[in-house]
Amino acid sequence: MDAKAFNRISYGMYVVSSFRDGKLNGQIANTVFQVTAQPPLMAVSINCQNLTNEFIKSSKKFSISVLAEETPLTMIGTFGFKCGRQVDKFSGIKYQICSSGNPKILEDSLAHFDLEVVQSVELGTHTLFIGKVVEAEVLAEGRPMTYEYYHRIKGGKTQQNAPTYIAK
Repeated sequence: MDAKAFNRISYGMYVVSSFRDGKLNGQIANTVFQVTAQPPLMAVSINCQNLTNEFIKSSKKFSISVLAEETPLTMIGTFGFKCGRQVDKFSGIKYQICSSGNPKILEDSLAHFDLEVVQSVELGTHTLFIGKVVEAEVLAEGRPMTYEYYHRIKGGKTQQNAPTYIAK
């Protein structure tokens, strides 16, 4: 099997966030997609070892921020390569709390979705969360960052907990 074939699948760059006990956490995700239009459902794949996974399981809620191409690597580094158990990822980030309790990232975000979990599927290393969209908002105009753009133009790396990680 040629593992590089998986790199030809189109992905985006998102921050998926949730909350528990008054604390916020979020992470970079590239596996986010719309499942149905009626009802409006979206799905995200989150590593079982990630704190965001624990927060989503606890609150039964999550949010998705669509990142712009201009998003600095420092933001991606914070949400993608640092652990929320040691770092407050939202420190210094402009955000608002939605009525659901989820954070809405306001900077470098083109759109925001607020979701309630309707189903989750355990898939070995990852959990697939399916959520009903309860709020959706365009925050800014611009081009959404694709995973290919992140790698080719920004020189980004893949974190080991990502579903697209391929060991060298």
